Amino acid sequence: QVQLVESGGGSVQAGGSLRLSCSASGGNFRSYTMAWFRQATGKEREVIAVSWRNTGNSYYADSVKGRFTISRDNAKNAIYLQMSSLKPEDTAVYYCGASRQIILSSIFSSNAYSTWGQGTQVTVSS
Repeated sequence: QVQLVESGGGSVQAGGSLRLSCSASGGNFRSYTMAWFRQATGKEREVIAVSWRNTGNSYYADSVKGRFTISRDNAKNAIYLQMSSLKPEDTAVYYCGASRQIILSSIFSSNAYSTWGQGTQVTVSS
């Protein structure tokens, strides 16, 4: 079972940028579909970006499309989330998640991921 650790959160003004990292250990990283999630206070966890296993194809929620970019480095067992044009509504705890068995139709379902990191806080001020 892979273990995940996020880093790179912080505070930024609206319009700014941040890059999050997620390091994985303990599994065959290439075989995992990896995702970034976020959960704002009082809201449900939302899948925002996905990197499909083996191919690395990327998928995005409408809320972040065009502003956020997910990437993966299989040699380093890591995924990244480059966030640009940040808005106050992007404020949340950001998590990375992993699944070896998820099917394409379920990639935006947070319950479909079996492993999570501890999360990193992102705060965007207006």
